[in-house]
Amino acid sequence: MSDVPQIFSQFDISAGTVAAGSQQPVTGDLTETNRLLRDLVLAQHKSNELLVELVNQVSQQQRQRMAELKAWKEANPQLAKACRQAAESLSKVHTEFLSGLAQEAADNADDFSDSEYALGEFIDRYGPRLAHFNGVLQLFAQLGAPLPQPETPADG
Repeated sequence: MSDVPQIFSQFDISAGTVAAGSQQPVTGDLTETNRLLRDLVLAQHKSNELLVELVNQVSQQQRQRMAELKAWKEANPQLAKACRQAAESLSKVHTEFLSGLAQEAADNADDFSDSEYALGEFIDRYGPRLAHFNGVLQLFAQLGAPLPQPETPADG
């Protein structure tokens, strides 16, 4: 199946236990309980298998993206360095922009509560610029990020 260790172990849930206050097993109720417990364990195993498949799929896609990004950075080292420098510079501008935006929002909060027009004007004025700025900054940060170093096993 996979390299993931089993989460559950097997245990005996067969009939034969004694009901509290009685010396006789309640076989009808225990049989139904045992069947339900088995069904529950089977459903949990299926759920675990699906989760393992999901994790494998997501990690495979992530590894593929990282490999593509690594290949791009190795093919364009100067551009990757320029992207890193741009991200660092734009990060400072982004901070100043957000600071001014937050101050204006705080100063006009009462107007935004009273007037949907004022709120719409504020969002129209800053929303697209902020969204585009965030996108550009994120792109530069991803393209300029240093390549991850291979993990080394810890000495024990």
